[in-house]
Amino acid sequence: MKIWVDADACPIAIKEVLYRAANRAKLPVTLIANQMLRVPPSPWIKALQVPAGFDVADQRIVQEAAPGDLVITSDIPLASQVIAKGALVLDSRGELMNAHNIEGRLTMRNFMEGLRNSGVDTGGPSALSKSDVQTFANQLDRLLAKRRPTNP
Repeated sequence: MKIWVDADACPIAIKEVLYRAANRAKLPVTLIANQMLRVPPSPWIKALQVPAGFDVADQRIVQEAAPGDLVITSDIPLASQVIAKGALVLDSRGELMNAHNIEGRLTMRNFMEGLRNSGVDTGGPSALSKSDVQTFANQLDRLLAKRRPTNP
């Protein structure tokens, strides 16, 4: 399993959780962004800068993600694309997206975008809380534990 991070919009607190998990689990984590990122020195963590442009980072994640990988993003269309390839998605609030729930989330996202495009102020997401970060960390730990080989 590899972890791919849609890093342009990923909160710093979530990146820090991922850095600790990468080193603890010895699991490759790659942050992909349009801008240069600083990551801690580790054989398990790397940053990949892609050219600027609409959805360039997203398309690179879609290209790289493989079945069984985990993608960290709150971007629902990106989530839908990598789930179709057999990856799992975890958003920054710890919500797991998979083949069973992505269609509903994509439908709701498209509905809300239609409202915004027609001039309705739908507000934005609330600020990331300490509780959200803890929920993310707990869900990540559960996912990593499921994929860890068991010793006889």
